[in-house]
Amino acid sequence: MSTTLNETSQEQLERVARRRRRQHNEQKIVTVLLMAAALISILTTVGVVILLVSQSVGFFEEVSIWNFLTGTEWAPHISPEQSGVLELVSGTLLVAAIAGIVSLTLGLGAAIFLSEYAPERLRRILKPILEVLAGIPTVVYGYFALTFVTPIFQGIFGPEQVSVFNALSAGIVMGLMIMPMVSTLSEDAMVAVPRSLRDAAYALGATRFEVATKVVMPAALSGIVASFILGLSRAIGETMIVKIAAGATPNLTLNPLESIQAMTAYIVQISGGEAAQGSFEYKTIFAVGLLLFIMTLGMNIVGRWVISRFRQRYE
Repeated sequence: MSTTLNETSQEQLERVARRRRRQHNEQKIVTVLLMAAALISILTTVGVVILLVSQSVGFFEEVSIWNFLTGTEWAPHISPEQSGVLELVSGTLLVAAIAGIVSLTLGLGAAIFLSEYAPERLRRILKPILEVLAGIPTVVYGYFALTFVTPIFQGIFGPEQVSVFNALSAGIVMGLMIMPMVSTLSEDAMVAVPRSLRDAAYALGATRFEVATKVVMPAALSGIVASFILGLSRAIGETMIVKIAAGATPNLTLNPLESIQAMTAYIVQISGGEAAQGSFEYKTIFAVGLLLFIMTLGMNIVGRWVISRFRQRYE
C-alpha cells in the first residue's frame, strides 16, 4: 500500500514539475515575442530616421540648412537657390491650425456631451456613430472638400475671392476627420475622473456645465491635451485631403481662401514620377520629409511634457 502511495505521489510531483516547466517555457516564448514586437517598432523608427538623414545629405550639400529653413521661395526645379521651405511649412501649418480649431471645438463639445449630459443608452448609440467618421477614406474627404465645401464658400464670398483649391475647405474637412479621435480620447479621459469630484461640486451648488468645465475638464486635462496633440500630428501628416482640396501652389500666406501647398502634398507630387531618381529635385523629398518628421516629433515631445506636467492620479 505504501509503495503504491509513494508511486502516486511521485507521479503527481512529476506532473507538477512538467506543468511548471511548460509554463516557464511558455512565459519565455511570450516574453520574446513581446520584446520582438517592441523592437520592431523601434527599429522601424531608427530605419526611417537613417533613410531620411542619409538621403537628405545630398540635398544639404547643395543647399545650406539656413537657406532651406528661412527661404521664402520654393522652386527647386528651377534652381537650388530657390529651395526655401517656408512656403510649404506655412501651408501645412495653416491647414493644421484650421483643422485643430475645428476638431478641438467640435470634439471637445462632443466629449463633454457624451460624458456629462448624454444618458448611457444614448451614449452607446452616438459614440460608435461618431467614430464612423474616422473610418471614411481620406480621399473621400478630399473630394468632399473640393466638390461640396468649396462651392459653399464660393457662394458666400464669391468665386473671385475663393480659389477652387484653398486651405479653408481642406482644414475644415480635415478637422471633421480627426474630430472622432479628439472626442473619443477626451471622453475616455473625462469618464475616468472619479465620481466623487462631480458629487462634491454638485453638493456645493455647481451646475452641470460648471462641473463639466471647471471640475472634470481640468482633472482630465492631460488626456484632452494628448488627444489634441495626437489629432494635430495626424493633421500635419495628412496627405490626400491637402493634395486634392488645398492645391499645389507654394504660397507664403495667411489667407485661408487662397491655394497653398502642404509638405505632404509636395512629397506626393514629386513621388508621382515627375523627378528622376537621384536628381536634386528628387532629393528634396527626403529633406522635406525629414523636416516633417522633426516637426511631428517635436509636437509629441511637447505633448508628453504637458501630459506629465498636468497629469493627476486618483486612487
